[in-house]
Amino acid sequence: MGQLRTAVRTLADVDLPPSELLAHLDDLVMHMASDEQAEVTHDGQSVAGEFGATCLYAVYDPISCHCAMATAGHPLPILVTAGEATQIASDRIGPPLGVGGMPFETIELDLTAGCVLALFTDGLIESRHRDMTTGLADLCHVLALPAPSLEEAGDAVIDATRADHPADDVALMLVRTRALPADRVATWNIPPEPAMVAYARKLATDQLRAWGLSQAEYTTELLVSELVTNAIRHGAPPIQLRLIRDNGLVCEVADASSTAPHLQRSRALDEGGRGLLLVCELAQSWGTRQTTTGKTIWCHQVLPSD
Repeated sequence: MGQLRTAVRTLADVDLPPSELLAHLDDLVMHMASDEQAEVTHDGQSVAGEFGATCLYAVYDPISCHCAMATAGHPLPILVTAGEATQIASDRIGPPLGVGGMPFETIELDLTAGCVLALFTDGLIESRHRDMTTGLADLCHVLALPAPSLEEAGDAVIDATRADHPADDVALMLVRTRALPADRVATWNIPPEPAMVAYARKLATDQLRAWGLSQAEYTTELLVSELVTNAIRHGAPPIQLRLIRDNGLVCEVADASSTAPHLQRSRALDEGGRGLLLVCELAQSWGTRQTTTGKTIWCHQVLPSD
């Protein structure tokens, strides 16, 4: 499980879609089982080690309130909204990790701000004295009850299930969705012409001043300039610039090319090739996200007032 946790963190940084991330985890578990099989023998015969796990991976976008998830043999979450709790229904539940040869599919959900997703292991709803169907109904009933906070809602669930003394490990995570206000996001379409880089910088500067973040102008101008220039030179139209103000400042530039950029060292006399190195130095973090229409390069900077 430690190896799988490390793999999930690594793959999450690459911004893979949930179905692709599970496919990579599935390959990893199969390789682990294969390595173990070569080491474990019984009566002179190789036998397979016991490898396998279930996994649910979900990504939520607070701008669009869209949630994408995929599951490998793991129960789907319960959605709690307007005093009702129901399990998300889908026929796209993939096999547990390690089975191999079966595809994983992404489940798309449009949520509203303030609803709650309850993610849990089957040990919470199944025991020697209670089948899974009954346990799921009981869980939905408890989650639908009003609670002052997520912590108290979680305590109520654990108190209600503890009496059954579950034989399996129990895990429960409650998350409440939020929506980023529209005035915290600014989006512009940038014509694919080199002269438009200065225009993009001005758009970003004007927006920062409107947000009262003039202290971040210099760094943001450099980041916008490098990302937009990179999209114009090496990407494909349409090109879109987006600034997101949340706990920090996120700058995104999207284009229609699926080719991902790579950091490279430039020699002293090279006239280019330093753009991403500059982004890496100025931003706290950066990355590339593949989309259905191309890619998005993003960078995050901590605001001086944070």
